[in-house]
Amino acid sequence: MRTLISVLIIFFVSFSAFCANEDVIARIEIKGQKFVSDATIISKIKLRSGQAYNENVINEDIKNLYATGFFETVEAEKVTTPEGIVVTFKVKEKPVLKKLDIEGAHFIRKKKIEEAIDIKEGAFVDEYKLKEVARKIKDLYAAKGFNQAKVTYQFDLNKDNNEANVKYIIDEKGVLKVRRIRITGNKNISSGRILKLLKTKPAWLFNPGLFKEETFNDDIKRINDFYRQEGFSDVRVKPDLIFNAKGIVIKINIQEGKRYYIGTIKVEGNKDISLAEIQKAMKLKTKSVYSDQAIYEETSRIRSVYVDKGYIFVQIEPSTVLNPETKNIDVTYKIVENQVAYIERIDIKGNIKTKDKVIRRELRVYPEERFDGAKVRKSKEKLENLGYFEEVRFDTEPGTKPDQVDLTVDVKEAKTGHLSFGGGYSSIDQFIGFVEISQKNFDYKNFSTFSGGGQDLSLYASLGTITSYYELSFTNPWIFDRPYSFGFDAYKKGHQQDESVGYGYAENIVGGDLRFGHEFNDSLRAQVAYRLDNVKITDIVDNATQDLKDEAGTNTLSSGEASLFYDTRDNVFSPLHGIFFTNDFQVTGGPFGGSKDFLKYYTRFSYYYPLINKSVIEFRLRAGWEDPFDNTNKVPIYERFFAGGADTIRGYEERKVGPVDPTTNDPLGGESMFVANIEYTYPLMDFLKLATFFDSGNVWEKNSDFFSTDLKKSVGVGIRVKTPIGPISVDYGWPLDLLPGQDHKQGRFDFNVSRGF
Repeated sequence: MRTLISVLIIFFVSFSAFCANEDVIARIEIKGQKFVSDATIISKIKLRSGQAYNENVINEDIKNLYATGFFETVEAEKVTTPEGIVVTFKVKEKPVLKKLDIEGAHFIRKKKIEEAIDIKEGAFVDEYKLKEVARKIKDLYAAKGFNQAKVTYQFDLNKDNNEANVKYIIDEKGVLKVRRIRITGNKNISSGRILKLLKTKPAWLFNPGLFKEETFNDDIKRINDFYRQEGFSDVRVKPDLIFNAKGIVIKINIQEGKRYYIGTIKVEGNKDISLAEIQKAMKLKTKSVYSDQAIYEETSRIRSVYVDKGYIFVQIEPSTVLNPETKNIDVTYKIVENQVAYIERIDIKGNIKTKDKVIRRELRVYPEERFDGAKVRKSKEKLENLGYFEEVRFDTEPGTKPDQVDLTVDVKEAKTGHLSFGGGYSSIDQFIGFVEISQKNFDYKNFSTFSGGGQDLSLYASLGTITSYYELSFTNPWIFDRPYSFGFDAYKKGHQQDESVGYGYAENIVGGDLRFGHEFNDSLRAQVAYRLDNVKITDIVDNATQDLKDEAGTNTLSSGEASLFYDTRDNVFSPLHGIFFTNDFQVTGGPFGGSKDFLKYYTRFSYYYPLINKSVIEFRLRAGWEDPFDNTNKVPIYERFFAGGADTIRGYEERKVGPVDPTTNDPLGGESMFVANIEYTYPLMDFLKLATFFDSGNVWEKNSDFFSTDLKKSVGVGIRVKTPIGPISVDYGWPLDLLPGQDHKQGRFDFNVSRGF
């Protein structure tokens, strides 16, 4: 009996141990691989010895091994043993690429192809991978205009060691060039207008005419969109490509369909905003061309009327219907005004260096005020004109009450500190080098970074063949947290004698000024200043007249200045529209003391008007008058007005328009001046503009002679290039009038580098 019990106990223990181990993984085995190590495979799976067997984990591990791209097949086998479950992963590796050849590549270098494809020797390959590489090579050729290129491959597998040699064979077939583009079927839109829409162009001397399928598909879409904007909602554009030995001939057949016009226009649902106010903002009229885009833009204009009045929750739904009698599209704008919105709070985001108060003081909207869209736009414009930010965005979020919103000002800060240096050549300064350290967002109280306070500090030095200029300048536009400004300038400047650019004497000026200003509103600003200069004139040319020689020596100029600025430009750096109007009145001597006594008035008026594609026409007028008094009989030559050259009347020699020394022909300047410029600039790229201009003006010896003689005129063309070292302008001007002593007209190039754009 005791023996039987012992046997049963041994059986029970053994059975229990067997049952306990039958669901536990005893070990994991890997079979079939040659190149991939066991450790690499184990690192890719989750299954581990000692864990309970789980079929879902096995299936996931199989997927993970396939995802490595190493294997053609992966199988998992389960074997139950007395010690537990043994899981065996049986894998079959993909062939290993032993050698890669590219044959037939001539136009595109083999190395560039190898860089563009994601397959290297030593990698695992399969049929899908090889086809994908062939497609990438073909796309690379298509991008260069070889749309007919063919790419095939040869796959040579050594089954003994599972290694493969792959050769890609390229038949370039020559570049596919567009020989001709024909437009047919168009009746209302000229072929020339349609061809201007296309980026695909026929081959000619200055255009390779490469055919790119993706670009051409965009061209077709562009034609469709253009026709719809012109009222042809049913237009159909059908391209036909004809290939021949010389290239490709493109035929584009256009089925224009009917042109739709707007019929009656109704506005419904407006209560608080009068119909007259809404209609004032609307541009579409009866018989205007109909398009979805035009209706969308009109809806936006109506919405702006409401948003400017605080109705940011307004809903405007345009509905259109074809009138069967008139065959025109009748439009109804259905308006649900909803309640007026008020600003609950204003949040500033994105500023890391710039203090909140620097941003807030430029805002024209405030908490608890009625939302005003026009003031929000003006606030955005003011912040952009600071030059501190790459991007400024305004957004609204729901407030704590249904009629309240939180206004968010989100900025992305730009680099406001600059160290710049460079060199160049200008028609005035000749060879010149400069260095500048500036911080447009300076803060003298922030000792860690000296930035974020909204002040402007710059240190500038330039040294040229003829001229030199050194300046330290500081401006705080808000003192005592009020729109009052304070600033100062300290400078040393001068030029050597050089008659070729209108300098018949050497000049050296050391001086400085203190400035105080006040901003009355967004457009109007005033400034007063005191200036003190020490001026030294030497090295006057030997054959100069006595009047010029009388200027020799050292004089002290002590001046008080008052200025008024009116500025409505949308952008101070690159204006598209607006007015810039300045008036400067200066008293030198008299109550301020000094060596010379004279009055000086200078005014400038610029009007910017936008045209197509962000091009701008600028009308600019400048005028000045001076008048000596007390013991001063003549305004000193270094304070007179001059004209001619890059900054005034292009096409004429520098400073040569106006009175000149009868003996040396050196310019003497005058006490009155008038210059008018009309300039049209057209942007080709963000950094490049074309310009054409008409200049006119003159300088007179006495202020009483103002407009006593004819104006000198010129025309010309130029380019404006924005570079890291500063904007460069190159102009070619042609004089329309002769100066005294000239017997023929001759055009001139004017080249200039400045620090503003």
